[in-house]
Amino acid sequence: MTGTGLTIRAVPGADFLAGCIVSTWLDMVAFLLIGHAPPQYPGETADSIEVGLMGMVDAMGLRPAVETVPAVGLRIVMRGPYVALDYGHPTVFMQVPTVGDAWRSHLNCGGPALLVVALDPIPPGAGPDALANYLDRVASTRRAYVGTTALRNQ
Repeated sequence: MTGTGLTIRAVPGADFLAGCIVSTWLDMVAFLLIGHAPPQYPGETADSIEVGLMGMVDAMGLRPAVETVPAVGLRIVMRGPYVALDYGHPTVFMQVPTVGDAWRSHLNCGGPALLVVALDPIPPGAGPDALANYLDRVASTRRAYVGTTALRNQ
C-alpha cells in the first residue's frame, strides 16, 4: 500500500495460471471467462487466489460487471490451432483451451470478445445453466470484472 491508498497487485505468472479455469462460448459476442479452482496447492488460500485474479484485473484494466464495460485493447492472439490471452504479464500469455469453430470465426471476422474474471470459485463441471447462475451471482455481488477485447492479429 502506498501513501496514496493505492494498492498495486502483481500480475501472476505461469504457476498461478495452472489453477485457473477458463471457459469460452459464443452468444452475441465471444465470451472468455476466467476463474480459479478452490485452494488446492500448499500455501494457496482463497485470499491469495483473489489477489492473483485481481492482479489480472488490474493489468487488463477490467471494471466491475455492474459498471460500463471498458474496451481493454487487443488481447487475444490466434496462431494455428492455438489461442492465447495477453493478460498483462510481461513474458507470459494465458493459453486458452480449445475453442469452437464459431468462436474462432467470430474473432477472425473482427467480432468482439467479453473478458470476464470472476473471483468466486467456479463450480467444477458447470454446464451452461450453472454458469449463467454463477455469472448472475458474481456480477450482482461485484465479484466479476469485465472488459471487451478483440483479436490482435487480424
